[in-house]
Amino acid sequence: MKGIMIGIAGGTGSGKSTFTNRIKNRFGDEVTVIYYDNYYRRQVGVPFEERRKVNYDHPEALETDLLLEHLHMLKAGHAIDCPVYDYSIHNRSDKIIRISPSPIIIVEGILVLADARLRDMLDIRIYVDADADERILRRVERDVRERGRTFDDIMEQYLTTVKPMHNMYVQPTRYLADIVINSGKNDVAFDLISSKISNILGEYYQEES
Repeated sequence: MKGIMIGIAGGTGSGKSTFTNRIKNRFGDEVTVIYYDNYYRRQVGVPFEERRKVNYDHPEALETDLLLEHLHMLKAGHAIDCPVYDYSIHNRSDKIIRISPSPIIIVEGILVLADARLRDMLDIRIYVDADADERILRRVERDVRERGRTFDDIMEQYLTTVKPMHNMYVQPTRYLADIVINSGKNDVAFDLISSKISNILGEYYQEES
């Protein structure tokens, strides 16, 4: 199956999901979104309190081999059974999401550009940047509202793993991106990417006909 694969990376709370959702809303079923977070490793037999303290911002926390396998399948035109990560239990759930291929595949996550194998699969690499203060405020708001976490837990995690891992693994990938944008709400960047996607879709359907 022809088409393109777009990677959208950036630190926690940078606006990755906002930008991704804008593209998805603009193009609908012509875009398939894969969230790297869903590929956190399943932790069989690990107690909740230990799972809560795992460093989820380190590349080893993610089952990248499975993600790569699924992306190759989608690229070849095959549907996949995508795992689902449950933030409330700090573990992969027993649910799956059946995802069908489409001309545009978006892979979104903080470490999307950190793995060379994944990076090499991407046709367009985007890094969403934001001030550190803005990112932590957005993370606190999201984790309290959507994930039921306490402020103390969020701050402990941020200081012990999120911030150091961002500096070590996420921030350096900014320089590996084709495009760096300063907000998920950047209209100029959105219009440019949308125009690029529209052109690609036009060529895709022309070749299919």
